[in-house]
Amino acid sequence: MRGRLIFLTGVGVGYVLGARAGRARYEQIRSATTRVWNSDGVQKQVHTIEDFIADRTPDVADFIGETTKKVVRKAGPKGSGGSSES
Repeated sequence: MRGRLIFLTGVGVGYVLGARAGRARYEQIRSATTRVWNSDGVQKQVHTIEDFIADRTPDVADFIGETTKKVVRKAGPKGSGGSSES
């Protein structure tokens, strides 16, 4: 409950400060953010991360598939062997 109160207080403070700053400040921040995002250094890192993820995705999918099979085998039929339908 305390965490929620702190969060809501932060949202309220952010709203008030944002409203005071106005649209011009918002546009200034947005423009600066866009400039940084589109810079060569940031985009180089974005592409590096995208390539890393593309290379690792099959490995992760295989790992999840194998782990799921192991869990299903371990949780296989035990006890009476019958179904639990009512």
